Amino acid sequence: MSEFTYLHTMLRVGDLERSVKFYTELLGMKELRRNEVPDGKYTLVFVGYGDERSNTVLELTYNWGVETYELGSAFGHLALGVPDIYATCEKLRAAGVKIAREPGPVKFGTTVIAFIEDPDGYKIELIERKSH
Repeated sequence: MSEFTYLHTMLRVGDLERSVKFYTELLGMKELRRNEVPDGKYTLVFVGYGDERSNTVLELTYNWGVETYELGSAFGHLALGVPDIYATCEKLRAAGVKIAREPGPVKFGTTVIAFIEDPDGYKIELIERKSH
């Protein structure tokens, strides 16, 4: 057993409320906690699908007054499992979410995936995980 525990991934966002709305209302996460740091001029919001003690979560960092970031070429994507990728993509498309890769099998495989983008352009891979 490892001595390490994966706690969270942090993304810098240009509009905190827009990002919180995206992750909570469209992707079904819950806002777990919020920390305003006036001396540092930033706000942290942690969102996720369950309690931080037993789930990896997403930290959204808003540096006051910074509206855009260069995403760089090193970061790849976040990944979320969904039961019906086609229905999920249609629901997200109807809500105005950018579908960066339409649902379909991965090249040389059978896993069905799609890619969407969050409001800041971060890629999120959706992986179909049908219940048995």
